[in-house]
Amino acid sequence: MHRRTFLTGAAAGAVALAAPRAAAATGPRVSTAFALPDDRAYPEGIALDPRTGDAYVGSFTTGAVYRAAAGARAAGVFLPAGTDGRTTANGLKADRAGRLWVIDHTTGIDVYDLRDRALLARFAVPEGDQRFINDLVVTADGTAYATDSVRPVLYRITPAEVARGGSAPLVAHVDLSGAVPPHSRDAYTLNGIVADPTGRLLFVVDMTGGGLYRVDVTDGSVRHVTLHGGDLVNGDGLELSHRTLWAAHNRTNTLTRWHLSPDGTEARLTRTLTTPALQIPTTLAHTHHGLLVVRSQFDKGGPMGAGTPTTPFTVARVTGM
Repeated sequence: MHRRTFLTGAAAGAVALAAPRAAAATGPRVSTAFALPDDRAYPEGIALDPRTGDAYVGSFTTGAVYRAAAGARAAGVFLPAGTDGRTTANGLKADRAGRLWVIDHTTGIDVYDLRDRALLARFAVPEGDQRFINDLVVTADGTAYATDSVRPVLYRITPAEVARGGSAPLVAHVDLSGAVPPHSRDAYTLNGIVADPTGRLLFVVDMTGGGLYRVDVTDGSVRHVTLHGGDLVNGDGLELSHRTLWAAHNRTNTLTRWHLSPDGTEARLTRTLTTPALQIPTTLAHTHHGLLVVRSQFDKGGPMGAGTPTTPFTVARVTGM
């Protein structure tokens, strides 16, 4: 997520709904799941605790992390702004070991114990060339992979590295430069990332080119996924459940749903929702009660423009997608 990835005005406010005819009567619906504290929150990332269903949301502008208990209508502060020197919180994930992973795109990734909020480990971006650590996924064996939006690489953090604690550098593990087409120097490319249930296959979106890439972590091979019926331009956060892939397209206020082939080499668009009620969606999480979608409002006085946001900031619930 970055301010150069958005539009304002009519283009961002277009409303459209494309869905199979049979589903028209029960198509997608958007409501508010819960509200966030802080009138300057500008949320970006979301994580669900797989053990409790609690949701964690990060503030792009302050680095605070908020927690909404499962079923709650309001979130509270879990980690205050500036915790451990963090000034932004974009990508978030909670894992089955009771840990919360928080990205500060300028400094790296912090790992916290959800029980006592203790900082367990920090993985710092390498010094030198520009980096923009954007999103991450934690696979079945506890290994984390993170995207870099200005470099076509994935970083890897192993369970052993987390267990050692302390501070360590982020290390690039997979190079996608041979697969992802080159873009202009100011373009942002790799963004959302998800994994299949085995943790062997990763799927990564190129938000500028609109492509989806399958990464096999066993051999490091990268394959372009053939998309049928649309593309993933402006694709930000991804969510995967079984073979259903959802994407948040930030600048167009759009959600899409895709059906992956058994081998993950093809994906077919099955539903699209576009509405200003999504308020520049940056990412999403799948629950039994629908999708939780982060409403960033980045176009309302946030990282990408002037204006006044609607407060309180909220996370949407979208059903029928």
